[in-house]
Amino acid sequence: MSIFDLLFILVFLAAAATILRAAFLAIRGPRARALSLLRRLSLSAGVYLSVVVLASIFWPRTILKMGGPRCFDDWCITVESAARRPAGGRGAYLVAFRLSSTARGVSQRENSLAVYITDDRNRRYNPVPHNTDVPFNIQLGPQESVTVTRVFELPADAHEPGLVITHEGGFPIGWFIVGYETWFRKPAIVPLGVGLQPARGFSPASGTRQ
Repeated sequence: MSIFDLLFILVFLAAAATILRAAFLAIRGPRARALSLLRRLSLSAGVYLSVVVLASIFWPRTILKMGGPRCFDDWCITVESAARRPAGGRGAYLVAFRLSSTARGVSQRENSLAVYITDDRNRRYNPVPHNTDVPFNIQLGPQESVTVTRVFELPADAHEPGLVITHEGGFPIGWFIVGYETWFRKPAIVPLGVGLQPARGFSPASGTRQ
């Protein structure tokens, strides 16, 4: 948990306390005081949200290296390897991910995770579905890790591929916390064009636990 997560929690608790105080005053006390509290709350909320939006504009995009973990609390995803194989007029990429948990006493999973490849024209390429795919939200035990793979197909005119790691769906709590990849900040990306090795025939098998 970052300092900005703690800041959001404090702001949320302060806002909830202010609303309860305003409701009490509206019922039992002077309503003008309640309206004054709500106006100050609205102004403070506007300032806080403006900081969140401005931070998303100026905060740099996270560029991950191959083998560098991307962690969300005690749960991490690492792009371990990527291989490319020509397939007619397209290119097929096999990407291996390692999902790991650093938690010591509980099992956990990460929901709403999404990965896809983008190119120099910001086109999006989702992984090709396969019946052997292990889901990213597989439950991991304490200190456990599992390797999963995904295959992506890109056209021949796709250049400067990059693998994006983000969350999609679920409650968008990140829209209210400074530093999250929301508003104008792009999600983390792993460049795939440098040092990528051709593959000699691969298959999308996955699910090795450690």
